[in-house]
Amino acid sequence: MNCSYRLLLASVFLMLSACSTMYLESLEKIGIPKRDVMVYRVEKARDTQEETKEQFKSALEQFTAATNFKGGDLEDTYKRLNDAYEESSSKAEEVRTRIADIESVSNALFAEWKEEITQYSNQSFKQSSQQKLTATQEHYRQLIASMKQAEAKIHPVLKVFQDQVMFLKHNLNARAIASLKSELGNIQSDVSTLVASMEKSINEANAFIKTMESE
Repeated sequence: MNCSYRLLLASVFLMLSACSTMYLESLEKIGIPKRDVMVYRVEKARDTQEETKEQFKSALEQFTAATNFKGGDLEDTYKRLNDAYEESSSKAEEVRTRIADIESVSNALFAEWKEEITQYSNQSFKQSSQQKLTATQEHYRQLIASMKQAEAKIHPVLKVFQDQVMFLKHNLNARAIASLKSELGNIQSDVSTLVASMEKSINEANAFIKTMESE
């Protein structure tokens, strides 16, 4: 998908509703098939996962820095951690939305593809199209499973972030910092696992995009 076409897709997607059958039909009327919409949404989900991965790494840095608090205004420390948590939570919601967007268009694409296969009179064409659909669906299942596995690892990390931020808010003292220190090892492990899962999902997305664009 070349740069100018991506810009066209982005412009059109901003003007139209993002999740209805009418939306997809409107795109097809101006020459943008469901297949291209699907690739575009996988690209957006991949980019969002990359941003989310970096956001959680940044949040971890903020939590790590807070454990080294030596004195001063704990209110400022709380605000920084709360900002990191809020930004992480926002990215988590965006990841969920991106996955749902992919599922929406993929359901429509595969249903249409399956229906169109029945319309072939040429058995060779019919068999070839069925094989291609089956292969694409299998690759898609791997992709969406990987994305959902990565997304599932976000919530536990967010809950720990939220607990620590709230505890700091209610206990702006050494006790709260001690709590952060005691949880830091677990947070680091959870974020590391999340990042690895995100990177696997990003690689799956890149492979899927490459396959779709080469066909």
